[in-house]
Amino acid sequence: MLRAVRIAAWAGIAVLLFLSVALGIGWWRVDGPTVAQEVTSLPRAMPQIGGPFSLIDHRGRRVSEKDFAGRPMLVFFGFTHCPDVCPTALFEMTTRLAALGEEGAKLQALFVTVDPERDTAAQMALYLGSFDPRIVGLTGSRAEVEAASAAYRVIARRVPLEDGGYTMDHTASVFMVDSAGRFAGTIDHHEDNEAALAKMRRLAGS
Repeated sequence: MLRAVRIAAWAGIAVLLFLSVALGIGWWRVDGPTVAQEVTSLPRAMPQIGGPFSLIDHRGRRVSEKDFAGRPMLVFFGFTHCPDVCPTALFEMTTRLAALGEEGAKLQALFVTVDPERDTAAQMALYLGSFDPRIVGLTGSRAEVEAASAAYRVIARRVPLEDGGYTMDHTASVFMVDSAGRFAGTIDHHEDNEAALAKMRRLAGS
């Protein structure tokens, strides 16, 4: 009887040792220091947003990203026939630039149309007359506008209306680009005003 108890005890110890070794090997292969080092050493992927463009400004001049080099930029895509989102975004941009004072003067604001068929340079100039004069309107051929939209990952599509006309669904965020031409984040359409101003201050200091 005693011998049977001893055999059972040693068998239990052996099982425990086996399980401990197995768990240790499993940890080493899955969560061990080598794996942790590999995970922490992986580079952080940065979104590729922004890039070269060639468009016509609202004064009729051909411009590219090189004309704004060295200045932090606020880039908004929209269209002049937009019923609410675009005028709201441009009004907010106008009031925030004014609120920032000298810091706001460091920023270059761009309004890029997603509706070049209707938004000629003259139409853009007329529309922007209601907003901060520092905001530059940009238009061009359909191909040129689509190339700029693709660079900023902007989604825009024509939506037919019952009266035979159309409107545009489009990305409504303001893109921030630092003075080195790097994507620096976005200001959401529903962003709190103080949060948006804080982002613009940081951008102005880039």
